[in-house]
Amino acid sequence: MPKHVLGLSPCFVHLDFTCPLSPLNEEHMLKRHEEWMAMHGRVYTDSAEHEKLFAIFKENVERIDAFNNGVEKGYKLGVNKFADLTNEEFRSLHIGYKCQSFELMSNSKPANFCHGKVTATPTIVDWRKKGVVTSVKDQSSCGCCWAFSAVAAIEGITALKKGKLILLSEQQLVDCDINGENKGCEGGFMDTAFQFIKSNHGLTSEANYPYQGSEGACRKKEANPAATITGYEDVPPNNEKALLQAVANQPVSVAIEGSGWSFQFYKSGVFLGECDTYLDHAVTLVGYGTNSDGTKYWLAKNS
Repeated sequence: MPKHVLGLSPCFVHLDFTCPLSPLNEEHMLKRHEEWMAMHGRVYTDSAEHEKLFAIFKENVERIDAFNNGVEKGYKLGVNKFADLTNEEFRSLHIGYKCQSFELMSNSKPANFCHGKVTATPTIVDWRKKGVVTSVKDQSSCGCCWAFSAVAAIEGITALKKGKLILLSEQQLVDCDINGENKGCEGGFMDTAFQFIKSNHGLTSEANYPYQGSEGACRKKEANPAATITGYEDVPPNNEKALLQAVANQPVSVAIEGSGWSFQFYKSGVFLGECDTYLDHAVTLVGYGTNSDGTKYWLAKNS
């Protein structure tokens, strides 16, 4: 099962101009902060924490508003649940793919690619419309994006083969796939997850082993398999044509650079923000296409 995606989008540099708020604007920002806290169930321990995190919230909101009101970039940012986190905090809490660079992957030994002989691919693919993609899940503050990426790919291929979409368990991987490269909430690799699922003779359902957002003891008695795989393979590195061929046939587990500030607050549109070659976040490609202005895009299921 493939794991890597090429970062081909242009990158933008954002300049931050911070000006003191007038009393009226300060009052408005405090109200926005209170509404945001209520929406996301945020509670602070004391006034010192409130003051500190409000300052972070204010800076992020000002940057988001400036971005959305500036020159059109093709995508929008939003004040989401990460709005009182610095980018450093966001990276430490919500990024969980063990970093690799394209240079390192380019030196990996190529393998036979099962979709390499595909000569014609559709211009648009959206596996959601085929009923093989489960709803978006939330990994919370556990750096196990590798598990969510791997599980989404297996949910997709299982639905394609068996005609039934089953929610599978990320928590089983977090708790039980711990004897190799994968380290639960501290990060991991999709390849290692696939190896575990194959050797474990399958993965159980979400209903049987629900997600907790933290590491726990492996509950083997609850691990009756709901889906199995016979193997997996990697897409040839730095080969977008091969990746297109793979996604045309099934949802694909991939790694991206997902730690940038714009990615933290992405809301809608074709993302053209930071795109480093150092991979630190795992998602699942569930389609691709071209928008009305000719921009090509990948459809990615995030967690």
